[in-house]
Amino acid sequence: MIKKPITIQLSNGLEARPVAMLVQVASQYESEIYVESGRKKVNAKSIMGMMTLGLDNGEEITVVANGRDEGEAMEGIENYLSSPICTRQAE
Repeated sequence: MIKKPITIQLSNGLEARPVAMLVQVASQYESEIYVESGRKKVNAKSIMGMMTLGLDNGEEITVVANGRDEGEAMEGIENYLSSPICTRQAE
């Protein structure tokens, strides 16, 4: 099991689209992946669970990965949350 604090660096925080993208990233891995914020702990592969956290840019969360590909899973999640990419489509 790997447990790591990560600071969210997405300009709009974890709104609907970034949450959906995070769930897609997490779902690529076999490992169980959880996001902890305060007293809440949710499955990173659950859109509804992740939406309940209401996370903003600059907030620190703890990501927990447990399973055969936990190292790769942690790296993938961290890379997504730590890259200040634009998550909005061109209008």
